[in-house]
Amino acid sequence: MILTTPVIRGYHPPEMNVPDEHIAVCVCTYKRPVLLTRLLETLSRLRTDGLFSISVTVVDNDHEGSGREPVSTLRPNVKIPVNYCVEPERNISLARNRSVACAEGSMLAFIDDDEFPDEGWLINHFRTLRGSTASGVLGPVRPHFDVQPPAWLVKSGILARREFMTGEKLADARFTRTGNVLFRRSLFADMENRFDPKFGRTGGGDAAFFKRMIEKGHVFIWCNEAVVHETVPPERQIRSYYLKRAFTRGMTEALERPFLNPSTLRSIVAVPLYALLLPFAWLAGQHYFMRYLVKECDHLSRLLAYAGIRPIKERPY
Repeated sequence: MILTTPVIRGYHPPEMNVPDEHIAVCVCTYKRPVLLTRLLETLSRLRTDGLFSISVTVVDNDHEGSGREPVSTLRPNVKIPVNYCVEPERNISLARNRSVACAEGSMLAFIDDDEFPDEGWLINHFRTLRGSTASGVLGPVRPHFDVQPPAWLVKSGILARREFMTGEKLADARFTRTGNVLFRRSLFADMENRFDPKFGRTGGGDAAFFKRMIEKGHVFIWCNEAVVHETVPPERQIRSYYLKRAFTRGMTEALERPFLNPSTLRSIVAVPLYALLLPFAWLAGQHYFMRYLVKECDHLSRLLAYAGIRPIKERPY
């Protein structure tokens, strides 16, 4: 891959007894300087127990380089090298691919710019991956609120993500994401093992990537102790945000599957069923209503996508 923008690399002071293993933490960012600052500060405090060294590669998907200033400001004050480059085309898949090209390490970790990890995040991932033959390890992403969220959002379970036992194999790509994962670098030795740009604006490209890798025979497992927290800002605490996400999620699934499949049949049954349930859910409480309205939008958007109707063009940021 040819880089069209320079990579600005951080200074790495010489060390004695540098571990053989090196983990490059990949962060794709877009106009979130405050959250990026918090993430970089927490990454600098990660435990390694002397088993591996760490660097950070920030790929800015903003062509104006809004992430450059927080990186430049923090770089002298953190103990790990922080490298910075720009992917000028607005497309999260291209940003992920650029991070693979720019990052240097025997392992690559991915974390989103609106997340921050526990101190033991990487050490738990590392030990789990090293003790297996898997190509990667995923972990839980749990919501974090800087301000008190509305009750309906917490009670609805919309933000809840399924978790698994440590060491469990993930056979279903629906439960995969790049918001918390450690890959072996060897996974990307095959140049075809990259993120598909067609999902760059609608989202879902990470799940599509994992689906292809699983079909190729790669194994991914879980580490429930490798925890990261996702910040849920006020603009994501409104109903319209989750309805738009549901629409883009359904459209993305339609891109991945032919019309004639069991999922389509489920959607055909689910759309009228949830429509009938919604008035009763409204009476039961706003959290029930939103839970089922989101499900309705998921299924409806999938059917609309097969009909060539795409009411939401881009996943809400």
